[in-house]
Parts: sequence; structure tokens; C-alpha cells
Amino acid sequence: MSEKRPYYISTAIAYTSAKPHIGNTYEIVLADAIARYKRQAGFEVYFQTGTDEHGQKIQQKAEAAGITPQAYVDNVSTEIKRIWDLMNTTYDRFVRTTDPEHKTKVQKIFARMYEKGDIYKGKYVGKYCTPCESFWTESQLVEGKCPDCGRECVDAEEEAYFFKMSKYADRLMEHIQTHPEFIQPESRKNEMINNFLKPGLQDLCVSRTSFTWGIPVEFDPGHVTYVWLDALSNYITFCGYDPDGNHDPHYRKFWPADLHLIGKDIVRFHTIYWPIFLMSMGEPLPKQVFGHPWLLVQGGKMSKSLGNVIYADDLVELFGVDAIRYFVLHEMPFATDGVMTYELIIERINSELANILGNLVNRTVAMDNKYFGGTIMEPNAPEALDEELKAVALAMPGKVAAKMDELKVADAIDEIFVLLRRANKYIDETAPWALAKDESSRDRLGTVLYNLLESIRFAAISLEAFLPDTSKRILAQLNVENGGLESLERFGVLAPGGQVGAGEILFARLDKEKKMDEINAFNEAKAREALPKLEIEPYTEEKVDFETFCKSDFRAVKVKDCQNVKKSDKLLCFTLDDGSGTDRQILSGIAKYYKPEELIGKTLVAITNLPPRKMMGRESNGMLISAVHTEKGEEKLNLLMVSDDIPAGAKLC
Repeated sequence: MSEKRPYYISTAIAYTSAKPHIGNTYEIVLADAIARYKRQAGFEVYFQTGTDEHGQKIQQKAEAAGITPQAYVDNVSTEIKRIWDLMNTTYDRFVRTTDPEHKTKVQKIFARMYEKGDIYKGKYVGKYCTPCESFWTESQLVEGKCPDCGRECVDAEEEAYFFKMSKYADRLMEHIQTHPEFIQPESRKNEMINNFLKPGLQDLCVSRTSFTWGIPVEFDPGHVTYVWLDALSNYITFCGYDPDGNHDPHYRKFWPADLHLIGKDIVRFHTIYWPIFLMSMGEPLPKQVFGHPWLLVQGGKMSKSLGNVIYADDLVELFGVDAIRYFVLHEMPFATDGVMTYELIIERINSELANILGNLVNRTVAMDNKYFGGTIMEPNAPEALDEELKAVALAMPGKVAAKMDELKVADAIDEIFVLLRRANKYIDETAPWALAKDESSRDRLGTVLYNLLESIRFAAISLEAFLPDTSKRILAQLNVENGGLESLERFGVLAPGGQVGAGEILFARLDKEKKMDEINAFNEAKAREALPKLEIEPYTEEKVDFETFCKSDFRAVKVKDCQNVKKSDKLLCFTLDDGSGTDRQILSGIAKYYKPEELIGKTLVAITNLPPRKMMGRESNGMLISAVHTEKGEEKLNLLMVSDDIPAGAKLC
């Protein structure tokens, strides 16, 4: 037996900033379908996925949650892995960029690039998009915002290391032009050439000093490695690459990767930055990068701020794993965005999964049980009509293979459904229920049902890559093993005399109105669960007489300036206009809850007649009023803010 050809497929590693929605989940399902198909086709597949766990955005989210960045990414990475497993994906390795071995390798990669002269130290001045972890020049912004995500960018100025991208630009351009399959679809390739390579590559900032959550630059510990150099390296560090050259046999077998499967929004990083990094390391480039389109909801990209985020686990609870796998794989075009709505999911389940697939299997197995006690009959009464069904069945695997070679997964599924539709038509043409009424047609009835069962076997084996659980359930009804794609080279593999199992409904038809009511109730319940559970501090039993209370002087104050207090993680120093004509300074321990720039210009409430007190060597004259509560075990604080129409110094009574 010849040795299997290796095939390495990877997804982009998921960023651990939040729970992935169904649009993020589409990628792992797509990769799984390709990996499963390649295994069926006889390849030795290595399928890698995982989580990207460093960066400024994660550090900020961890700080806001009051936990360490490591604890934060541990929680999110666990949730991502749970969802990947829920979707029945067969990855071989789930990687995390906080892995110590990865960290050591990235530090060595950075050092080698520096020693080679590809990285130099400088200063970054420009715009930075924290959500995308991307640097931009003023000219690259679109209407002053990030060209990738459309959000606000912040001014950034810091010491940094830079990679000499221009050194490898011509070599990369030549590679892209001589390897037309390298970037797919074609539109993504044209975008990279025309928007980035032809205008000229700018040197890339590859380190940061303004935050600490990242892999330290070993020879300059004040710097952490830019998250994209860290994240992109995962494709080789976990595959067995050794910066010292002592590569693991696994790396020698599987690298270069056959396919990096990524979202269209990160094509630039994978087809420009990553290949250039590899050139610097002297390693081969991946064979292909496929930038898949987005799954949109009601015509727009999913966004928490828009309230249109749909999660995979919720969809699975409502419809089942294979129904959702089918929808995302079948509804996503090769190069353009797909659209998801609940109504469309219901329609696809009813029209395709229940009517075409489920009904065919259920009717055929039920008829064989009814007419032959479940025995698979000898097909000894063939007619010319049978040949067309057989021809469609035998042609289908090759057509699926051609579509899968082009990564046109939705089209590959369509080819299987061509056979399923033809089999349903064959039932109408042969009318088994009519044949059953005539004892002289018993052999013909057995032949018809054999042809149907064999066609179902073809479809079930071919569906394994896309609907693995459904495929298994169908083959169980036929009482046959999955013989793989090799068993589809001949029509007539089912052994006469075998027994089919009891019929089973694969996909029940859904009443659209009732299902939408169920979905709305489900989503309302989820929304209620997501509401913060507030714990209010108990009221004090101690009474204060009215005269004492009236001695407190509550005034409206306007924030003229607000700064962090050096050497303090808690204190903010406020410069306030209290209406007296002289600025008032108050220190408040609320740095955990607010950024200073958020408060400048706000109108707050302060008690102004408290005696001065020293805090971190500074005098504080008063106290700002705030509300404190506990939400999910975590203390929250909100400053009392009043209308800006209220003048500074106005007395509250």
C-alpha cells in the first residue's frame, strides 16, 4: 500500500477577545468539511486551529473585567474550543499562543530577524486601531477611521522595532504572479497587488511598548512582540518548526501548508506579512491562502453594538448541529458574502434536508421494510430507466471532487443533491407502491428499491464531510459501513440479503410560524439571562439627623482636567471648576472604572466642605459622589453626572 500524501490545513486562530459568533464559526466548519473530505480521498491530514491570545485589546478587556489577561484568555479559549467541539469538527491540534514553547520560538524568530538586519529599532508615530491591532498612516484611513473595521483609531507614538517589508516586496510580487493559485479567490489577489504591493510596502511595526500583554522581545524586555508576528508564527511553531534548524519530522512532512483558510478581512496579514516573514526565515511559503467571504445577518456584518449577533451554540439548540453545518456550508458562495436569517434556515431545512434528503431515505427504508421485511433484494429485473439513475450516482463523486479541489464547497454539496433529486424522481417514475400490488412485479420492485438504497449509500458516504452525524445515521439505517470514496467507484456494492434497519426521521419539517415563535421566545429568554444581576449594598441602620446632613455642601462641579496619579493604580486627580473662580483639586480612587479623557468636560457632583486630606502627597479638597453596586460578583462604580446645563457651583438641595 502506497504512503498517504500529507495535507496540512489551518484556520486563522480565533482572537480571544470575546465568544465567537456564527460568522466566526463558519470558518472552522468549512475547514472541517475540507479536512474530512481529504481524509476520505486518502490523504494524511493535519488540521490545526486554536486561539490568538495576546494584544492590547485583550489586556484592556481583562483590566475592565478585573482579572489577569491569562485568566481572561483561559476563559475565552475554553469557550471557543467548546464551540468548535460542539460543531463536530475534527481538528488534530488546538493551539494557544500563550503556550510557553510557542513563546520561546517566537522570541528566537524575532532575534534571528534582528540579527539578519531585517528588523531595526525606531519610533512609531501615526494611527492605531486597537480592535484590529493594526497601524495606519493618516492617508490610509477612510473618513478618518480604520479602513478594515470602520472604527475610530487613536494617535500612537512610541519606540518600536520595524520590519523592512520593502526588502522582500519584489520577491513576493514575483511569487504571486508565478503561483496563480497562491491567493484565492482571484479578487483577493488583485486587491493585495493593487492596494498594497504596487503602491509600495511601508516598513511594519513589529513591537509595542505601550502595553505588556504579549511575548517580550528577549533582548529588549521593554518591548512586546507585535501580535501579528506572534500569531502568524503559530502555523509553524506548533507544527514542529525549530528556529535553530532542528525541525521535528512532523514539520518536515507537513510544511509548507497546503491551505491557510482565513476570513477576507485578514488576507493582507496572511498574503503579505506572513510570506515576507517566512522569506526572512528562509522557509517555504504556504501553497494557498483562501480568504473566504463573510456570513452576514440581514445584509450586515454581525456586531454586538448593532444587536444582531447570533451564536453557533444557540443555533444548534434551536435546529441541531448538522442543520446548521448544512446551512453555513451551502449558503456561503465561493467569493461573495452569504446571508443568514432564521426564516432562511427554516426554509432550507424544510425544502432540502427534510423534503429532498430526509423524505427519500425515510420512504425508501420504510418501503423495503414494508414490502420485503427489511431484506435487501437482488437487483435481477433491470430496465433501461435504471441506467440514468446509476449514471448520475457514478458521476457524482467525480463532480464533487472537482468542486472540492476548487474549494467550492457549496457547489460540491449541490452535486450530491443532484443525485438525491434524481432518486426522488426515480421513485415517481417507478411507483414502487403500484409494483407492490402485482405479485408478478416483485422482482422489479426489489430491483427498484435496491437501486434507491444504493443511491442513498452513494449520497450518505459523500455527505460525511459536510453532515457527518447525518451520514452516520443514514448508513446505520442501511446497516453498512462507510467504505470511503473508493467504495463509490462501482454501483452495486450493497450485498443482497442484507437487512436495512428501522426507518428514522432525519429532519422533521418545521412549522414556520410556530418555529419563529419558539425562536423569539428563546432569544427573549437569552436576553433576560444576559441582563446584569445587580447586588445593592444593604442600607445602613445608623440614622443621621437632618441638621447634620444639611451641613454637607453638595455642589455641581465641571471637570477641567483629569490625570492619572503617578505610582498609583487607583487614583485620578481632578481639576474642577466649582464656581468660586479658583480651581478645586479632588483625588478619587476610581481609575479602575474610568479613563481620564472620558471625564473631561463632564458635570459631576461633589461634597465641597470636607476637610482637606493628603493622598499620594497631593491635597484633595472634597469628594465626588458615585453609585456602587455588584454585578456578577464584580464591583461596579458610576460617577453621578448631571446635566451640563447646570452651572458650576450650583448647590444641590
